[in-house]
Amino acid sequence: MHWTHKRRPNILTADIKGNANMKVCLNADMGESFGRYSIGADAELMPLVTAANIACGMHAGDPSVMTTTIGLALQHGTGIGAHPGFNDIWGFGRRQIAMEPRDIEYLVTYQIGALRALAESQGARIVHVKPHGALNNIAHSDADVAGAVARGVRAADRDLVLFANCLSEMTRTGEAAGLRVAHEAYVDRLYDESGKMLSRRLPNAVIREADVAAEHVLRMVTEQAITTVGGTKLPTPIDTLCIHGDEPTAVSLAVASREALTAAGVEIVPVLDRLAEAA
Repeated sequence: MHWTHKRRPNILTADIKGNANMKVCLNADMGESFGRYSIGADAELMPLVTAANIACGMHAGDPSVMTTTIGLALQHGTGIGAHPGFNDIWGFGRRQIAMEPRDIEYLVTYQIGALRALAESQGARIVHVKPHGALNNIAHSDADVAGAVARGVRAADRDLVLFANCLSEMTRTGEAAGLRVAHEAYVDRLYDESGKMLSRRLPNAVIREADVAAEHVLRMVTEQAITTVGGTKLPTPIDTLCIHGDEPTAVSLAVASREALTAAGVEIVPVLDRLAEAA
């Protein structure tokens, strides 16, 4: 089976087996506006997810945007997480920057600290950390960078949950660092044969059709596996699903994913509830 962005038949929930009482966290990248520049539909997306990854001022976001996004999460009871990335506003954090692991570690801790201070000023707390963009992609397969991310999170707060790509070095280094790890798959991305997200340079890397995303998500969660573009199934725990909030289709994909999962008997919950079930 080769997955493309061509329209595919809807999955009937009766076709999905063994899904009773399953739980999953649905998260989205948010707070990625900057100054007068607005990115994403955070107000519409926030009530649809159970975890918000809030940019911390490096790849996107600024103190005012961060504070506003925290307030929006509080309004909807959405879990708050830090979304640290490279210091790259111009490239939206999606350009690779060569850094020593020690400096990456400090960069991650620094950004978590900034968001935590703003959250605490509103009586909120940070629950998780999800690396952004190029930092996330490099840490997927580079054990040194993945280890730096894990140490940066641990230095900020050992109780934080690390959202780590399924089948990545981050899952292993996070667990080795003593962190709780939520294995993360993507609503809007396809995977290569190694289990890594397809490069955005490829035309079929991003899923933008709601029906395709709904089928993609339902298969992953109920099978606890990622299906590659070549049709290979790679078994993995899937604790949380990510939607890229900067995509103009983010809201429609979130709605379709929620509807498909709920119809199949999958409960959409905060990440701590999912991890408690999986323990």
